[in-house]
Amino acid sequence: MVQSAVQNMALIALGSNLGSSSQIISDAMARLRQLSAGPLLMSALWRSTPVDCPPGSPPFVNAAVALTPLADETPHALLGKLQALESEFGRKRKLVLNEPRPLDLDLIAFGRTTCSKKELTLPHPRAHLRRFVLEPLSEIAPDFILPGHTQTIRQLLAGLVSVESVERAD
Repeated sequence: MVQSAVQNMALIALGSNLGSSSQIISDAMARLRQLSAGPLLMSALWRSTPVDCPPGSPPFVNAAVALTPLADETPHALLGKLQALESEFGRKRKLVLNEPRPLDLDLIAFGRTTCSKKELTLPHPRAHLRRFVLEPLSEIAPDFILPGHTQTIRQLLAGLVSVESVERAD
């Protein structure tokens, strides 16, 4: 795929640490195809240790997708669709920050759009600090530059200092 085309895609990080996480992530990826105007770029599944989660939280299965936003799609409209999908997969309103959940969908970037509102910040404010986000993204969009950054995802990952354990699930 041409780099300029990838730079206009929406990047979504997926995570699950409740239920049949690998199946949930695979099913969610299939559902995300319906939200894309073009082919979906999908990473492999990754296993990771919980970050900033309550004590005793189970490990996560993570992945990433890049989709082509539908005509006239806005970041806020896409976020609403992602939240509805999380609910369909059984996610409830948070009682505890970063508690275990069957499905977590984070909108990491929406092309070159930047946004800083209570309900949506683009790019995701911690994406560049999280190995469990960068590893899967580096498979599908290694040369993507998050808005406001100067390094590619590949470069951010190479320079990341983190104690997270992240490994491919296959």
